[in-house]
Amino acid sequence: MNATQTKPDDYAQRVDSGSRSRWYSTTPREGTMTGKTYTLLGADRKPYERATPGTLGGHRGGRIYGRLDCPAAVRAIANGGYVKNRVFFADEITAIAAGFRPCAVCLPQEYAAWKQA
Repeated sequence: MNATQTKPDDYAQRVDSGSRSRWYSTTPREGTMTGKTYTLLGADRKPYERATPGTLGGHRGGRIYGRLDCPAAVRAIANGGYVKNRVFFADEITAIAAGFRPCAVCLPQEYAAWKQA
């Protein structure tokens, strides 16, 4: 289909990529997922898919978890780091069970309690 042709009814978005123009369908095709899923880390440190996003983020290498809007994590991501080791948790109990500790920046009370233990 060239740029002068009209799009089919079930196609809603036209994306120009270089010299080629493509239409992307708004209806799911056979064999594709119809809903968005999120990959979270379980208590066993294995990833699993879930329909709702995690409430906490973490760093796999440092085994630290914190809020999704943590200033330290946002700064690290902005500087080009952290992203490839980023993990997400459903809740604090799962993060602790997976062996992660609280972030001192965004969760100072939880961090102080963890350090005292």
